[in-house]
Amino acid sequence: MTDVLGGAGHYDDGLIDTNTSANPTIQELIDQRYSRRQTLFGGISALTVATLGGMVSACGGDSDPPAFGSGTVVNAGSAITTSAGKAVTLTGSTTNATAGADAWTQVSGPSVTFDTKTATTASFIAPSVSASTVLTFRYTATASSGALTADTTVTVTPAAIGFVAVPKSLDDIVKVPDGYSVTVLYRLGDPINTATAAFANNGTDTGYANRAGDHHDGMSYFGLAATGNTPDPANSLRGLLVLNHENINQAYLHVNGATTVGGARPEGEALKEMECHGVSVVEIVRASLSGAWSYVQAGTLNRRVTPLTPTSFVGPVAGNAALRTAFSPTGVAGRGTINNCANGYMPWGTYMTNEENWAGYFRRDTGDVAARGGAAAKANVSLARYGIPENRPGNYAWSTVTPADAASTIYRRWNITVQPGAAADGSGDFRNEANQFGWCLEIDPFTNTSVPRKRTALGRMNHEGCWAGRTIVGVRPAFYMGDDAQNEYIYKFVSATPWVAADASPTDRLATGDKYLNTGTLYVARFNADGTGTWLPLIFGQGGITASNTTYAFADQADVLINARLAADVLGATRMDRPEWTAINPVSGEMYCTLTNNSSRTVANTDAPNPRAYTDPRTNGTVTNGNANGHIIRLRETGDTSEATAFAWDIYAFGAGSDLNPTNINLSGLDATNDFSSPDGLWFGRSSNASGLVSPVMWIETDDGAYTDVTNCMLLAAQPGTVNDGGVRTITNTIGATTGTQATRVGRAPGTALRRFLVGCKECEITGIDSTPDGRSLFVNIQHPGENGSPSNITSNWPANQSGTAATGVRPRSATIVITKNDGGVVGL
Repeated sequence: MTDVLGGAGHYDDGLIDTNTSANPTIQELIDQRYSRRQTLFGGISALTVATLGGMVSACGGDSDPPAFGSGTVVNAGSAITTSAGKAVTLTGSTTNATAGADAWTQVSGPSVTFDTKTATTASFIAPSVSASTVLTFRYTATASSGALTADTTVTVTPAAIGFVAVPKSLDDIVKVPDGYSVTVLYRLGDPINTATAAFANNGTDTGYANRAGDHHDGMSYFGLAATGNTPDPANSLRGLLVLNHENINQAYLHVNGATTVGGARPEGEALKEMECHGVSVVEIVRASLSGAWSYVQAGTLNRRVTPLTPTSFVGPVAGNAALRTAFSPTGVAGRGTINNCANGYMPWGTYMTNEENWAGYFRRDTGDVAARGGAAAKANVSLARYGIPENRPGNYAWSTVTPADAASTIYRRWNITVQPGAAADGSGDFRNEANQFGWCLEIDPFTNTSVPRKRTALGRMNHEGCWAGRTIVGVRPAFYMGDDAQNEYIYKFVSATPWVAADASPTDRLATGDKYLNTGTLYVARFNADGTGTWLPLIFGQGGITASNTTYAFADQADVLINARLAADVLGATRMDRPEWTAINPVSGEMYCTLTNNSSRTVANTDAPNPRAYTDPRTNGTVTNGNANGHIIRLRETGDTSEATAFAWDIYAFGAGSDLNPTNINLSGLDATNDFSSPDGLWFGRSSNASGLVSPVMWIETDDGAYTDVTNCMLLAAQPGTVNDGGVRTITNTIGATTGTQATRVGRAPGTALRRFLVGCKECEITGIDSTPDGRSLFVNIQHPGENGSPSNITSNWPANQSGTAATGVRPRSATIVITKNDGGVVGL
């Protein structure tokens, strides 16, 4: 828009208007031209006219008339077209006028928040829109004759994936698209208090209870207020990063690898290995929107939760006899957490960590089956179903340690063998210790003295994750979980308590967790061939889950939850191809679950939701049979409510190399820009920014062994459609001489709406992901780089080599990275 102003003085000759004709005035002509240009160009880039002594000066496009003199000009810059989530910079200019620091204002369109405003520029993030939308901005300057303005427009289209796909790579570095930067933020061994020495990374380090653990995995960001330790869910410059440490690269933790002495592990090595497991809570900060991220070593909320940290059991199983041990004779006290893989961000501001492959850590000596009453005894049926047979030493053989403190039980707890003479109720040994694991553990990151709580109503299994569905006032919320093992099940827990809006920001967060997670119904999924499904309740006394069951005689609801797998077996749940992470589309409410792979899937036992069994060739001449590349299944609750007991489903995408048979294997039509294998981590962009609104971005992480001869593991971004946007497909499966057909339900081919965003370093897994609320910083975990190496054969130097050449012999470290867009926009858009 243009202001026409007179000179510094004003003359009034007293004459009145006596021309009654309809002839246009010069201002009307100018206004008509303004309207014409806006129609032609989507808005005026600049049009400012100043009247100086009766002379007119105009500044505009190429069709403008020539200037007749030296006028005053205010130019708001050219019209801009962009998409939601992208960074926008407006640039104005003046001639013979002065603009102040607050020269830019918004005139129309969805409101934006300016990041910066100067005398010439203003920047902001294009807002989320569902259709092309025009925003108008005004640039104001002051001349001797008064205020002058000029307008410009920004046309915003809906959010779309906005980067060029990263090629596949076998290099020892993390690669991201052009226009993005990677910063290594929090690495194995980094100290989390000022009393702990810097990490030497040569095997001599100790004190891991005050250092970052190993195998960074599931992760969430919690905003902190600018000062103090109170939550601020909107703060994208200061927060707490909470992340799992699933496992260890054992060889690199010690000077020359792990050792044994006389068949026993040294105490110092075993303690170090235990403390490297668990969870980190660490403060992180960014000086400004364009500044670098760093973790705060002296953060007062920093803490580690390890296998040695006190915990408590809550919910229906708390105090049950099956939880009694020499450490916890009442069955209420717990000790630590282990093999924590995926996670969950609870709607009331807490972190849910989940115990996955815990069973392998326990020793069980030959003869224990007989000591427990024979193979048919309930305890032995349970241990067999959860994968703890006789004659196994337990991961890392921690139970062999002879501690300096003879009274310590932190090592012998890993031996669940019945001890001669011990009390039959389990309170005199650790025969029941395995029952203390396999749960979801809730942590309040804002209270570092709080005791984490094991949420027993959510059942016991190889918990991969626990993700909350949408919270709607008056509706009982649901929490979705996968049981990560071959041929296991997908579950959901529906709270008995309808959601209350005020509980999004409670004073006592763990008490709020009690409110929603201690009482409710645990369900397991059965998928039907016609694209429908049913949630089957795991309730004692129903559906054959009774004391008279011939496979396992359930005693009560606590027994059902401790042995959720056995209860799900009775109900006839659908066996899946390793259910891992779950994620909820924040707009549609649809649940997605990664089915990573399944080497035991055969032509004969495929079904509609797990339809592929094939031979997958590798470049080294070996082959993998079964469902080597995995797939991602999704479901939509009937009535779009978390309380539903029925759903519709299809398969969003099938992992496959782009060179594999498109008729029967590469069913999603993947190409070189988006082919992947073994989907694992899964997460949707937050609804606090454009990546989680309208058409949310879904991030897919891989943990692969089938395609790593072609490329390192990766992170992909997708904008998926909806359940049943594809159709029915019948495929032919072939392994060797065996063939068979299988009908399934295939989603719409992802095409360019699925794209490779990151490729990791050597021998790593990409896992764990979250962003700041504004979506401008994306946190990703790089787990176990160089996992196949040793101190004498180091196979990766990451992350030391991320920003240059690493020193010879530097050991790899699991680490959290933060990815930012160089122009400040929302990552991925």
